Amino acid sequence: MEKKRNPWSWVPTLYFAEGIPYVVAATAFAVTMYHKLGISNAETAFFTSWIYFPWVIKPFWSPFVDVMKTKRWWILFTQLLIGIGLAAVAFVIPTSFFLQSSIAILWLVAFCSATHDISADGFYMLALDEGEQSLFVGIRSTFYRISMVVGQGFLIYLAGFLEEETQDIPFAWSITLLVTAALFFIFFLYHTVILPKPEGDKAVTTSNASNFFASFKSFFKKKEILLGIAFILLYRLGEAQLCKITVPFLQDPFDKGGLGLSTKDFGLIYGTIGVLALTIGGILGGIYISEKGLKKSIFPMMLWMNLPNLIYVLMACFQPTDMWLITAGVAIEQFGYGFGFTAFMLYLIYVSQGEFKTSHYAICTGLMALGMMLPGMGAGWIQKIFGYQNFFIWACICTLPSFFLLHYLKIEDKFGKKE
Repeated sequence: MEKKRNPWSWVPTLYFAEGIPYVVAATAFAVTMYHKLGISNAETAFFTSWIYFPWVIKPFWSPFVDVMKTKRWWILFTQLLIGIGLAAVAFVIPTSFFLQSSIAILWLVAFCSATHDISADGFYMLALDEGEQSLFVGIRSTFYRISMVVGQGFLIYLAGFLEEETQDIPFAWSITLLVTAALFFIFFLYHTVILPKPEGDKAVTTSNASNFFASFKSFFKKKEILLGIAFILLYRLGEAQLCKITVPFLQDPFDKGGLGLSTKDFGLIYGTIGVLALTIGGILGGIYISEKGLKKSIFPMMLWMNLPNLIYVLMACFQPTDMWLITAGVAIEQFGYGFGFTAFMLYLIYVSQGEFKTSHYAICTGLMALGMMLPGMGAGWIQKIFGYQNFFIWACICTLPSFFLLHYLKIEDKFGKKE
């Protein structure tokens, strides 16, 4: 019988590895890279939003991952493929067909990343007992957040540093992607040796897939579920568009309506300080909601999430040059987003209550990803028509439908409140 591995040897690295490809393929890293490579805001927003699709279909793919191979096998296989995929993107960047080819490869990286999410979360529950799961839940989320800082902060800063040193933007991003790919090859080799082999980690019977589809049908039989689905899809309608356009806005030159940040400055302000503010907002949001409960806290938390979007309206109007002022604006907006997003995640748990809560929660997270994907796809074209200032006003207006739907939602009085 294999000696039990200390969870400290693999939980931090596993969840660090879980976060990096999501950040690189679908969020600020990819948006910044395409922007610096001269792709228009419309194309960048459309294609990087489309990369969310694997997370949309993740609930439907999950049962088949359970049926085919062990979760340990899937973790190692996807980490290897992610490393190969990121290296492939690095090699196609200098080519004339880089946009089409890199998007296709990043889509496959995203699919591997979503599969890695499924496998890692399942493996976590199999390899740890209940006490260890509770003990390490904070550790896993912490290292996932650290990966966001590395992906949106350090890696973008590295690309900016290489841009300045080499004066060759494609080369700078190729090297940055090769560094990230090398990191994943190291993860693959390390986890091949270190990941435990729990007895319960086996391919399951196909009955699990049939159980999922039974739970899928039951999800749509929940009381007032269509209202709940609409709320999930619209909760981040403004934010889904905002996050695709803030990246080019902060970096575009003044004559194009932007704030003229260098890639290095953007990585430091948005990718590092912004992510830290997001994390602090999430922690304080959890404390606030545990004191008040979901029903009483969701409206003020939605205000906290959406009102700071007005900061971008002001920055687009006045185009400040003071770095501290820009940093404060980004930090406040990200703090508000983290604070309000906590209520959203708890609402997903609320909707998922019942016999099939695990499967129903997976469906909710798929809908959550869809709510980011669809609005983000059109954000660049809207910005192209409106300009930055009017686009940010539009993004603020787009927050109103969720407040309208909130008026009709029925939430139990004590749900989420600490006893």
